[in-house]
Amino acid sequence: MRLRVRPLLDEHLSPTVAAQLGRRQPTLLVTTVAHWERGAYLGAPAAVLLRAAAAAGLTLVTYDLRTIPLLLKSWAEAGAAHGGVIFIDARTLKPDDVGGLVRALAQLVAKLGDLEWQDRAVYLTRLTRA
Repeated sequence: MRLRVRPLLDEHLSPTVAAQLGRRQPTLLVTTVAHWERGAYLGAPAAVLLRAAAAAGLTLVTYDLRTIPLLLKSWAEAGAAHGGVIFIDARTLKPDDVGGLVRALAQLVAKLGDLEWQDRAVYLTRLTRA
């Protein structure tokens, strides 16, 4: 089964990003950790959140560049799958840059959204204005 991107924004991303991205791309299923499963995974360890997201067919969108990459490496070595991760570097896109995050995520979804997302990891990049 092919897993189309269904972004799950971690707790470090504003719910406004999810709302604006959903308005920009109405067919995209996007949610936040705070709203998904009634917030049951708020503050959960990264491994628990990633497993639950994968089971639900969600791709985690996160600023966690410290924990998650190491976790993905160990999972790959063990043959464990995940639902995909979209990494954001705060030096590239600041958490309070809602418009920049929405534009960058919308572009990423337009380019890569229909690809297989199981075990995919990408870095979100800032859009350059033409």
